[in-house]
Amino acid sequence: MVPWWAKGSHKGTSVVVKMENPNWSMVELEAPSEEDLLIGSTPTGSREKIRGKNAKQLTWVLLLKAHRAAGCLTSVTSTFLSFGSTVRRRVASGRTDDNDIETDENKAVKTGFYNCIKVFLWLSLLLFCFEIAAYFKGWHFGAPNLQLQYILSVPFGFKDLFDWLYTHWVLIRVGYLAPPLQFLANVCIVLFLIQSMDRLILCLGCFWIRLKKIKPIPKHEAVADLESGEDSFFPMVLIQIPMCNEKEVYQQSIAAVCSLDWPKSRILIQVLDDSDDPMTQLLIKEEVHKWQQEGAHIVYRHRVLRDGYKAGNLKSAMSCSYVKDYEFVAIFDADFQPSPDFLKRTVPHFKDNEDLGLVQTRWSFVNKDENLLTRLQNINLSFHFEVEQQVNGVFINFFGFNGTAGVWRIKALEESGGWLERTTVEDMDIAVRAHLRGWKFIFLNDVECQCELPESYEAYRKQQHRWHSGPMQLFRLCLPDIIRAKITVWKKFNMVFLFFLLRKLILPFYSFTLFCIILPMTMFVPEAELPAWVVCYIPATMSFLNILPAPKSFPFIVPYLLFENTMSVTKFNAMVSGLFQLGSSYEWVVTKKFGRSSEGDLVSLVEKGPKHQRVGSEPNLDEIQADLKQEQKTRKTKHNRIYTKELALAFLLLTASARSLLSAQGIHFYFLLFQGISFLLVGLDLIGEQVL
Repeated sequence: MVPWWAKGSHKGTSVVVKMENPNWSMVELEAPSEEDLLIGSTPTGSREKIRGKNAKQLTWVLLLKAHRAAGCLTSVTSTFLSFGSTVRRRVASGRTDDNDIETDENKAVKTGFYNCIKVFLWLSLLLFCFEIAAYFKGWHFGAPNLQLQYILSVPFGFKDLFDWLYTHWVLIRVGYLAPPLQFLANVCIVLFLIQSMDRLILCLGCFWIRLKKIKPIPKHEAVADLESGEDSFFPMVLIQIPMCNEKEVYQQSIAAVCSLDWPKSRILIQVLDDSDDPMTQLLIKEEVHKWQQEGAHIVYRHRVLRDGYKAGNLKSAMSCSYVKDYEFVAIFDADFQPSPDFLKRTVPHFKDNEDLGLVQTRWSFVNKDENLLTRLQNINLSFHFEVEQQVNGVFINFFGFNGTAGVWRIKALEESGGWLERTTVEDMDIAVRAHLRGWKFIFLNDVECQCELPESYEAYRKQQHRWHSGPMQLFRLCLPDIIRAKITVWKKFNMVFLFFLLRKLILPFYSFTLFCIILPMTMFVPEAELPAWVVCYIPATMSFLNILPAPKSFPFIVPYLLFENTMSVTKFNAMVSGLFQLGSSYEWVVTKKFGRSSEGDLVSLVEKGPKHQRVGSEPNLDEIQADLKQEQKTRKTKHNRIYTKELALAFLLLTASARSLLSAQGIHFYFLLFQGISFLLVGLDLIGEQVL
């Protein structure tokens, strides 16, 4: 019997719930009571009553869980519907990259490359349907030997037409398709391992530099003379700012250069304007005139014919008669903002170091946290400067000039042949020719120059196409000169194999071929296999090493790995275009800028605002305002981009992932799935700033 003092107590299992808008959730489920444990000693009626109460409580729990699951399903569904509507809106209002007037490749080359990808896509879809039919016919999707056992175990007379076709397809795969595919996969794996070893050695070199605290230090006499203000040490420095239709950033760069801490009588600033927009020309002229009135030694130069792009602009500026009075030249692109002590931290390295031809500084980015695209670019460029440039500068005194934020000895430029318009990477061209002449380079990792990263995928894609087609043009042109140069065999090996072949050609080749073509094909030809360590472990390790110079970017290691493979399409296409001189390998497209400023720049502009009022611009205010209104109106009518090659590869990889799921491939399925989604997002231009 139940004691009288327990009559008011609860019986059975109670449930405490609360409502979390919009779902119900169970907070606590109490343990069974003593009556629940003594069911056997209670009367039959009480026992049935307790069981009925417990059944009702269990029903409530299940209903609450079902309600919560329905709420989650509704939330997920709404998210997918929202994403789907965004995709539909992009597709409806967008235009493909083939319809752009300023195409990145020659039309025939672009169409041919896209058609090759489409052939692989349709072939994979056909094979996938074939494999699905075979699956329902009872064929094995595991190891190849199981399929061969099934083929040999079934008498020919019992096979229908489909079994006959699939049998011969498997035999063709084993005898003719798998061997060459496996051979190509093995070649790419070897190249992958060599490139990974090169990257590992670079990282070890960077670790050694940090451990030993190695960095270039100017001679004490140079620093002492600079601090004492002796005129004998302040050399004549020419500063060049090449620009072309970059009205978003010209004010920042001109203001930063005019604020450099250097005697005004020993510095000359050349604003080299290649703009073909009259309004932009007028604005830059007024900015130069304003700084001239404030005492800055600055001149404005404009070319009517933009021959040779940036190289032609710099070559034209160096032909001025007054250049012979200057010993050094510093170059800053239109979006770069050097700190006031830039020259004081770079020029002293040249004193009593007659073999030094170039001092290159590191870039820092004012918009590195603007969106996912800029974060991923920051990872790449941080590794490039802190690891590649620094290690090469310390151990072999050679690296590629970055085209800006550097100081050249004018004598080194002249002896190396000056600026040439033969490629779109004039900075790398002059660096290679200067190295062959025996000039040494220094990289300063602790001197930074602020600049801006491209925030839209369209701008980044065009930039990368130029950066990867130009080196292949240069390799074709410079190879005979490198072979004939009077330098050591090690320097020739470093320049030909490491600098050009491994880092400029092999990297985009194996990245695209191995992960975007061979890996999907091995899903349909399973007799050719890629080990899991090639698909997952080594790429993850290399991504980890790449991200070390930017430790705050560790949460983006997986997007970084996927995005780098996605960009391999553009890089591979550019590499082939430059190597065989096809398409737009000689086209130069100025990277679009937004005119971002750091907080320090904004504060300085506020402090200097009353002093730096624009002079003589009042008559043009109405024209400028009308131009801005017209630009805003134009922005609303522009279309977003749809990248057909990336979309075709997205469907190819997703089809291969579905095929790998049938054969329980494990890590291959997840890699192909997420890589396909990455290609899909990039193909629909859903990464970075939208192109308005």
